[in-house]
Amino acid sequence: MNVLFYFILALVTLGLGSRFYSRYVGRIIGQKDDRPTPAVTQHDGRDFIPAKPHVLFGHHFSSISGAGPILGPTMGILYGFVPAWLWVVLGGIFIGAVHDFTTLFVSLQEKGRSMAQIAKRTLGTPGFALFILFTIVMIVLVTSAFLTATATALTSKWPIDKLGLSLGQTLLKTETAADGQTLGIIGGIASMSVIIITFLSPLLGYLLYVRKIRVAYAYLFAAVVCILSVWMGIKYPVRLDPETWMVILSVYVLFASGVPVWVILQPRDFINVQIMYLGIAALFLGLLSGGLGGLSLHLPAFNLAEGTKNLGLIWPMLFITVACGAISGFHALVASGTSSKQLASEKHARTIGYNGMLLESVLAVCVLLVVGSAFLFPEYKSLVWPEVGRSNPILAFSLGVGKLLNGAFSIPIALGSVFGILMVEGFVVTTLDTAVRLNRYLFEELWGLIFKKVPGLLKKFWFNSALAVALMWLLAYFNTFAALWPIFGTANQLLAALSLIAVSTWLSVRGRKNLITVIPAVFMILTTTASLLILLFTKYIPQMNVTLLVADILLLVLSLGVIYLSLRTMLRLMNEKKQKGKAGDERRSASARRS
Repeated sequence: MNVLFYFILALVTLGLGSRFYSRYVGRIIGQKDDRPTPAVTQHDGRDFIPAKPHVLFGHHFSSISGAGPILGPTMGILYGFVPAWLWVVLGGIFIGAVHDFTTLFVSLQEKGRSMAQIAKRTLGTPGFALFILFTIVMIVLVTSAFLTATATALTSKWPIDKLGLSLGQTLLKTETAADGQTLGIIGGIASMSVIIITFLSPLLGYLLYVRKIRVAYAYLFAAVVCILSVWMGIKYPVRLDPETWMVILSVYVLFASGVPVWVILQPRDFINVQIMYLGIAALFLGLLSGGLGGLSLHLPAFNLAEGTKNLGLIWPMLFITVACGAISGFHALVASGTSSKQLASEKHARTIGYNGMLLESVLAVCVLLVVGSAFLFPEYKSLVWPEVGRSNPILAFSLGVGKLLNGAFSIPIALGSVFGILMVEGFVVTTLDTAVRLNRYLFEELWGLIFKKVPGLLKKFWFNSALAVALMWLLAYFNTFAALWPIFGTANQLLAALSLIAVSTWLSVRGRKNLITVIPAVFMILTTTASLLILLFTKYIPQMNVTLLVADILLLVLSLGVIYLSLRTMLRLMNEKKQKGKAGDERRSASARRS
């Protein structure tokens, strides 16, 4: 099947969702454009800072995207292109975008509080404690999975003949493998680019927030930095092993998570998102050009046998493998943890929340089409699901980008592959920045819950950041990416379900309709609970993987606790509503008898 069919159909469907369903959701939850936001009413110069819409959209989109909408679809297409495509498009419109929009909206109404704090107001202190503990476990899993994927991708190498290069080429630095093959050092270019962008981010932060330069100049600065970083990467690629990269990245996020958001987090996201925007545009144009030229899908439309063999039954495993792009609980943490504290006007909530998620769905569709058209199944499987060696879905996507741009615009496969890997790497680091900062907030909240008087050490931002980083590094060091991804995906989707439950309860307390969040919450709860049970009994217990076994059981217990408290709260509200109705009927009857 030609790629244009699925591409155009996805764009039209997602566009209709943005045009009609997002506005319906906004009316149901009670969005008001003129209501002041926490960034304005609680401005503190550190966490609560009104941001320009374009800057905030860049930060929000790069934070929620990360590598998720690339890694998940690249792995989930193992079940076949059609099931993954349907989940991304329909899940994005009716579940993922609703989740992002409503969690952002509720956080705005609750003075920028996190989802854990909102759970406290609706479910009480026990719900608060369970939500915090669950979220901490989930963030440790997501950061560990992304740390492992990043360290692997930053050391990526590939035979130069498969990159369309001759032995005498000068584009890539090379090395000789044990079997005599000449390998091009792709990951090293991205490594240098990440380093340069990171070091120059504080300068952009200073120009934007201290010197207050125009946004147009900031875009120009970001473009120059991106070009410079790639040029330096080609000239001086960084060559380090994955374990060293794990340590370097851990030290970096320890520092970055403690400084004000305008110093590194926002400007770094602003620069990185230019690469992502350019990448999405390149994929968009490449798919159009390729489709018009007859580009077709090579991976199977349905491949349930292979998917079941490597991952498990299509339900629930496809729905937790493809997370970002369809629905992701991590988005609730970003929406309520950082974006709600920076949104200058509520009128932008739908754009940031709902449409930001749909843009991620567009990216996920592009990834499916790129990977689906770039490889025959044996080559795809050797990269993403190898019998031996490390799984490297980032490299698979990057090579797919190289092949797409080569076929569409005659760009060398090697250069296109480098661009593909750059699309991913900056955003993985951005996700690590944001996630560790969020875990710092959560640890601070947890200590306040445990201790009547919190010890001074536990109040230190560097202590809580160090704790989050240490847990991330330990789990990543002792587990492979392929082992971490299923339980991360499950925890991620389960957090989304719990966030939807918290939003549903919040709406119910205020007497508003909540079926738009209740139905997705029920579906995701059933899906993720089934996934945890399957992973527990088919993988972690037989393999005696103690760390992931404990994490699995802990996630099950914590989620069941939140579900119980939510059901109890909703039943109490329903009984109170009935009692009020009866009292009203009695008053009206008494009044009628007197008259």
